[in-house]
Amino acid sequence: MDWIRLTKSGKDLTGLKGRLIEVTEEELKKHNTKDDCWICIRGFVYNVTPYMEYHPGGEDELMRAAGSDGTDLFDQVHRWVNYESMLKECLVGRMAVKPALPKDYHEEKKVLNGMLPKSQVADTLAKEGCSSPSYDWFQTDSSVTIVIYTKQKDINLDSVIVDHQDDSFRAEILIKDYSYIIHVELSHEIEEDFSVRVVENVGKIEIVLKKKENASWKRLGHPLENHNSLIPRKDTGLYYRKCRLISKEGVTHDTKLFCLMLPPSTHLQVPVGQHVYLKLTITGTEIVKPYTPVSDSLLSEFKEPVLLNNKYIYFLIKIYPAGLFTPELDQLQIGDFVSVSNPEGSFKISQFQELEDLFLLAAGTGFTPMVKILNYALTNIPSLRKVKLMFFNKTEDDIIWRSQLEKLAFKDKRFDVEFVLSAPTSEWNGKWGHISPALLSEFLKRSSDKSKVLICICGPTPFTEQGIRIPQLINEERVTGVSPTSVPHELMGVYVDPQWLLASKKRGNQVAA
Repeated sequence: MDWIRLTKSGKDLTGLKGRLIEVTEEELKKHNTKDDCWICIRGFVYNVTPYMEYHPGGEDELMRAAGSDGTDLFDQVHRWVNYESMLKECLVGRMAVKPALPKDYHEEKKVLNGMLPKSQVADTLAKEGCSSPSYDWFQTDSSVTIVIYTKQKDINLDSVIVDHQDDSFRAEILIKDYSYIIHVELSHEIEEDFSVRVVENVGKIEIVLKKKENASWKRLGHPLENHNSLIPRKDTGLYYRKCRLISKEGVTHDTKLFCLMLPPSTHLQVPVGQHVYLKLTITGTEIVKPYTPVSDSLLSEFKEPVLLNNKYIYFLIKIYPAGLFTPELDQLQIGDFVSVSNPEGSFKISQFQELEDLFLLAAGTGFTPMVKILNYALTNIPSLRKVKLMFFNKTEDDIIWRSQLEKLAFKDKRFDVEFVLSAPTSEWNGKWGHISPALLSEFLKRSSDKSKVLICICGPTPFTEQGIRIPQLINEERVTGVSPTSVPHELMGVYVDPQWLLASKKRGNQVAA
C-alpha cells in the first residue's frame, strides 16, 4: 500500500520527467547499481530504483537482474505478479529493436516473439513423440464447427480452454508443455453458449458455435495475436475472464468458501493439482494472487460425478485482516466480478498410474490442493489400497472441513485422516507438535513392502522443506516439492520449482521430479 501511495503521489519515479525513450543494450547495462537500477521485462525497461525498499524479496533479489533482461528470472520467481500495473510509473521505455539478421543466418534455438520457429516446433514435438496440430472449420445454416486436430491421444476436456469475448474467439489447447492457440475476430456474431467435444482416442476437438443469423460465412474471421501457433506454455502469458461471485460462506473463523461462476461464453475446467490466478483492482492497481480450486464439498464429490459443463469454481481462502488482497476479496458483494486466469501447473495425472499408497501432508490452507486429489484418487485409481492425510493446524478451530473429512474416513475404509495441532487446548486428545520424523514414522508405513507410493506435501516453506526431508530419513521414499513463495497452493507432491530443486541438490537432498 505504501508503494501504491508513492506511485499515486505524482513524483517522477523514472528520472526522465515523463519522457519515454528507446533503450539500447549498451544503455541498459550502465544502470546496474542500487542507486541507479534499470531492468528489462518482456521488452520494456523499468527504473526500479525507487521500488528497491518496497520489494518483498529484498534489494539483492532485484539486483540479480540489474542492467539486464530479467524476464526469465521474473518468470522463475513470480510470473503471476502484474508488473505492468505495479511498475507503470517506473516505465523508462522499450528496448531498441536490433537490426534484422541476414537471410542466411540460422540459429536453431532462437525464439521469436514468444513463438518457436516452425522448424524448431516440429523438431521439438518430434522428439517428444508429437505431431504439429492443425485446424479446419465447416458450417451449416445454424452453426459453425471448428475442428482441431491435435494428433495426441491424451487430450481431454481439461486440455481445452475456450473464450468468446465481444467479437474475439480464443481457443487454447494444452499439449504437453505447449499451447496451440486459435485466436480470431469472428466475421459474424454468435450466441454466447457453445459446445465442446473431444474424441480422445484420436485427439480431435470439435467446438460448435451457434450463429445469430442463418447467413453463410465466407471466412471464419480475422486472425488475432498468436493465431494458429504453437507456443511454449511459459510464454503464453496469463489470459483472464471475469467471473461473477455467486456465494461466500464461512468454513472456519478465518477461512471462507467462495463460489465464482464462469461466463456462459467460457469453457474452462481446472485440471487436478493445478491452480489459477485471481485478479482484483485495488486503489487503481491490479493485484494478482494464485489459488487452487476445490470442490464445493468433500462428500458431494463422491455422490455423483462432476458435471462436465460445470460453470462454477470454488476456492477455500483464508482472510488475512492485515493483508492487501484477501480483505478486498472478502468485501466483494454477491454479483461482483473477479478476474480468473487460465490454469497453470505441472501436475501429471500419470503419477497416479498403478498407485497403491497415497500419503498427503498438509498444513493450514495447504489442504486445498488435496481436495481434488482425494476425489480423483478414491474414484479413479483401481489399484489404490490406502490414502492417508496428516493435517497440521494451530488449533481445533483452524481445521478446515473436519467433519467432512471424518465422515469420508467412515464412508471409505481406504481413507484415514489424522489431525495434528501445534497449539492445542488441554482438552485435545489427538496428536500435537510440528512435522517431525517421530510423527511421520508410523504414518508413512506402506500397505505392502513393494507397493507404489506417492507423497504429496503442501504448506508454508519451513513445513514443506522439513516434510520433504523426513520421508527419506524414514523409508528412503522420494518426494517432490515446490517453493510456496512462487506458488502458495500448488500441489507439492508433483511440481518442482527449478530454483528450489537446485537449492535442494546443493544441500544434498534427493528430490525426485
